[in-house]
Amino acid sequence: MEQKIVIKVQMNSDKCRTKAMKIAATTDGVSSVAIQGSENDQLVVSGEGVDSANLTRSLRKKLCYATILSVEEVKKKADTSKETTGASASVVSFSQFPAYYQPFPNYYHQVIDDPYPNNCAIM
Repeated sequence: MEQKIVIKVQMNSDKCRTKAMKIAATTDGVSSVAIQGSENDQLVVSGEGVDSANLTRSLRKKLCYATILSVEEVKKKADTSKETTGASASVVSFSQFPAYYQPFPNYYHQVIDDPYPNNCAIM
């Protein structure tokens, strides 16, 4: 099953675009990678058996912000001519959740008074 995945990625420079395309190209099952959108901030990945959640997670790790916009099945032209009453390609849309990073935990130190102090000066 060939699928087309559109991921919105924060790409401010050509270096970020190149890095995003390399990450997507090295993912298992990817056959093509392209950049589209008015601000060149959407990464279009097509392939067979591509895990969109793992791809988005790796883009978040390396580039900071990535959101899945759509995942749809791509039908071949020969299949669409044979089907006359077939439905359109199914589109799954996800709401945009920002990447969440947990804050560092607060550590508190407590001084404990020893009620029975030793007379030993070494310890």
